[in-house]
Amino acid sequence: MLQLSYLANHTQEAIEKLAKKNFDAQEIVAAILSLDQSRRSHQAHLDQSLNESNALAKEIGSLLKENKTAEAQQAKTKTAELKEQVKGYKEKLDADQLALDNLLVTLPNIPHHSVPQGKTPEQNEIIATHGTIPTLHSGAQPHWELCQKYKLIDFELGVKITGAGFPVYRGKGAKLQRALINFFLDNAEQAGYLEIQPPILINKASGFGTGQLPDKDGQMYYAGIDELYLIPTAEVPVTNIYRDVIVKESELPIKNAAYTPCFRREAGSYGKDVRGLNRLHQFDKVEIVQVAHPKNSYEVLEEMQQYVASLLQKLGLPYRILRLCGGDMSFTSALTYDFEVYSTAQERWLEVSSVSNFETYQTNRLKLRYKSDTDGKNHLAHTLNGSALALPRIVASILENYQTPDGITVPSALVPYTGFELIN
Repeated sequence: MLQLSYLANHTQEAIEKLAKKNFDAQEIVAAILSLDQSRRSHQAHLDQSLNESNALAKEIGSLLKENKTAEAQQAKTKTAELKEQVKGYKEKLDADQLALDNLLVTLPNIPHHSVPQGKTPEQNEIIATHGTIPTLHSGAQPHWELCQKYKLIDFELGVKITGAGFPVYRGKGAKLQRALINFFLDNAEQAGYLEIQPPILINKASGFGTGQLPDKDGQMYYAGIDELYLIPTAEVPVTNIYRDVIVKESELPIKNAAYTPCFRREAGSYGKDVRGLNRLHQFDKVEIVQVAHPKNSYEVLEEMQQYVASLLQKLGLPYRILRLCGGDMSFTSALTYDFEVYSTAQERWLEVSSVSNFETYQTNRLKLRYKSDTDGKNHLAHTLNGSALALPRIVASILENYQTPDGITVPSALVPYTGFELIN
């Protein structure tokens, strides 16, 4: 959530920067500032009425001691009137605050100055490409055919048990999945991340804290009886560990990693581009989260970007890094790098990770602050997260890029985790 002080002091700047996300903020910002002015006016009247009421209470005591009954009665009548005024001002103040909060959450995060202009994914900026796209043998197949051939993943069985987008992993397919999870977690630990095992159900406050609510309400699975949501990513529960927390400046950066299943409704996703593992309703992912100092959060973002790149290099997968344009960024992000791995059998790039800096957008909602060692005051921290990595498209790329006429070769970095070198 954007800070009200920023909108008040940098109104035109905020409107112009939000336009880069193709968001017309003119009317909403004007309404927010008008409500803030009204709220301040009601607060001033409320304070004045309370002060008068407190002064009269003292005066009534003195008048009664002096046996000035009539004057005391007049003061009591005035006090009763002031109480009604106080009640009215409180109601108006609460109404203004509610309307203000409801409008503030409709504004997306301000994009970083380096975010390119654009409305569609085609306008994202490619900033790096790494690796060589392999040349496959004649008769090479896409991953969904390989999964059936080697009995790795049963998509139809998942439809029977639950529905489309809920695959069943079996045999070496399940072992490859588990090997990747352990490989990613071990690498995260070596990079200084503390492993967390969070709940996969969250309450509304947690969804609001990281910006999933109200923006992505319809995209999450909801358990209505208990009013809980299935997580779309481990970012949500892990970041909410620090909701309403004041950390020491010396503790920054805080680095956490977590493996969880993730759940996304992905309403309206159909067609060949979502076949097999390309888009699922349930999938596994290892997430990295950092709480950082505002002065170096973009250095942290670059470090996280390099870390994700190192995982793909260890797996020997060709990839590219994109800086997302304003129109393709998430609601909450200030700057996002996407990683795409090339799927040779499908002849297309598949997104496998997003690494983002949210600056104070989440921490303002979470009330996540750090106590400065310099001035002793509390300041909003910055939050960042990234997929390290999401498994479905990594599995798809490994199966397709490493296939041979004799089977699928397991990347050497994964062999200690799988216990086998070949899927055949």
